[in-house]
Amino acid sequence: MRPGPLNLITDIPGLRVGNAHDPLLRSGTTVLTADRPFVAAVHVMGGSPGTRETDLLSPDRMVQDIDAIFLSGGSAFGLDAGQGVMQGLRDAGRGFAVGPVRVPIVPGAIVFDLLNGGDKDWTASPYPTLGRRAFDNAAPDFALGTAGAGFGAMTGFLKGGLGSASSVLPSGLTVGALVVVNALGQASVGETPHFWAAPWEEGTEFGGFGPAPMLPQDAPLPRKRLGEATTIAIVATDATLTKAQAQRMAVAAHDGMARALVPSHTPLDGDLVFAVATGGKPLQDPLTDSFQLGHAAATCLARAIARAVYLARSEPGDLQPSWQSRFGPDRS
Repeated sequence: MRPGPLNLITDIPGLRVGNAHDPLLRSGTTVLTADRPFVAAVHVMGGSPGTRETDLLSPDRMVQDIDAIFLSGGSAFGLDAGQGVMQGLRDAGRGFAVGPVRVPIVPGAIVFDLLNGGDKDWTASPYPTLGRRAFDNAAPDFALGTAGAGFGAMTGFLKGGLGSASSVLPSGLTVGALVVVNALGQASVGETPHFWAAPWEEGTEFGGFGPAPMLPQDAPLPRKRLGEATTIAIVATDATLTKAQAQRMAVAAHDGMARALVPSHTPLDGDLVFAVATGGKPLQDPLTDSFQLGHAAATCLARAIARAVYLARSEPGDLQPSWQSRFGPDRS
């Protein structure tokens, strides 16, 4: 496997991602959409999820395709971002046809960033506006690190952020991941610059430090409270998949989260993974292709998580150091 040209989820043809954030709010929203509706599924493993419209993604539900997925900060307030994305889709004439009416289908999930030092004393929710801006900004290229829904993200030790990565399989199928890392656990090993995801790193996409020479043996302690930590992700492929097959890819992708964040899937996290299939290419070998799609989804997600933390930048008023300020060239 090798990364795609951009090493982003948008290496899958037709996908676009948009970010919007507010530095004073220290929060933001990220939207994934496409040129046409796409198959999607979801799998939740964390104990404190916050979601919108995810029941529609079950394989037995009537709606088979959706128009966009949003990831947002703001805890439950961030679910309002879906309203802005829906309006953008409606203005574009997109949505599930019900007689003469079109209803955009926009599932989403949120992370908790209400205690990160930003100004949260709003009179009207800022998230519908952030959702609309993120949708309007959707493009093949987009910023990582301190951007979009990852703008105010934190982890157990270092700032979190927004990450993405891609892989091209020997079959020619492409897999990508997009993630907001706001975890209870850590992407780095102890207080070293090494990442848990190092065995799957491509080149020097998150520093090229390799695996840590020694692993911590102590049992980890929680540094956040119930409901304050969540890592939310989207994995995608250009393969033609059913909703059930997409759900299995989401399940497999959780392995990547566990490889890159220690600990993960705790009762205090709301960890979940959406899976998207654009249907651009049929499966040539359903057994081998499905097997490799799950593996690639897990490795892409692990790499994307490390990139989110590696690329986060320092901002005034930070409550945590960024990886760059702690270990990179801008360390003090």
